[in-house]
Amino acid sequence: MKALQFNRTGDLANLQLAELPTPVPATGQVLVQVKAAGLNPSDVKNVLGRFPYTTLPRVPGRDFAGVVIEGPADLLGQEVWGTGSDLGFKNDGSHAQYLTVPAEGVALKPRKLSFTQAASLGVPYTTAWDAVERSQVTRGTRFLVLGANGAVGSAAMALARVRGAEVLAAVRRPEQAQALQAQGYQVILLDQADTLAAQVEAVFPAGAEVIFDTTGFWLPAAVSALAVFGRIAIIAAPVNGLVEFSALGLYRKGGSLVGVNSLLYNCAACARMLEQFGRYFDNGMLPVPTDLLEAPLSEGLAAYADVNGGSSQKVILLP
Repeated sequence: MKALQFNRTGDLANLQLAELPTPVPATGQVLVQVKAAGLNPSDVKNVLGRFPYTTLPRVPGRDFAGVVIEGPADLLGQEVWGTGSDLGFKNDGSHAQYLTVPAEGVALKPRKLSFTQAASLGVPYTTAWDAVERSQVTRGTRFLVLGANGAVGSAAMALARVRGAEVLAAVRRPEQAQALQAQGYQVILLDQADTLAAQVEAVFPAGAEVIFDTTGFWLPAAVSALAVFGRIAIIAAPVNGLVEFSALGLYRKGGSLVGVNSLLYNCAACARMLEQFGRYFDNGMLPVPTDLLEAPLSEGLAAYADVNGGSSQKVILLP
């Protein structure tokens, strides 16, 4: 089979299109013919050596959608999707024509999603689902998303809306604000850190009950915009990993910090998440993704370079 593979880390030039044996599923596994595979920033960082536990040689890629061609009878021929931390790091991932995963590590693909659409959602939506679940976003929750234009931020807002939360989006650029307003969201423009609390209070007079910072830079300001007994969920940090914020401000409000890391969940855990929110695509409660860039696996090296260069368009590799 054809696959992207790297034998060394540190440079995207180490990623090559290779001819590899088709994997053979072990007991309890399925063999998936990959129809589409999402390309995430974490896949690029993996090749660059940001994950020291990755074993080599390795096929990268976490998100996939495809058809089960070997495995338990109830899954044979089924269209499935999946993602998880056990792909692309210590086991070969989805940027290949075939993939083996535990049988419990796949979920039935929503009927309204194409393979390409399904493959674009794994990491962003499971990350967002974990964030809204663990920060207790429910009906009526005053929910602020910082960096709402990104894939995870957009997913979090869509999931929060399904739950009946009051959603407020925060972005940097006017054109981003206009796009979100067209989708029916209330939006504020991020400007100065010391004005965030006032901007939020103009919409949520008692502050935001949950703040999801997807940027890694707004945590200090988020504390001041938080409601009493509120929660702040974070998925990013500056390069050195350090952020200085007011612990006094946080504990006086009875606030909590929730760290969200998709790499804590294997394929089986992620499949359970996909099953829970996948039905919302079929019943029209979650938006079907658009503006996806399809690229054949043979052009995967260029796609990796584009993502590394800061391209914001979601790339889907087609084996």
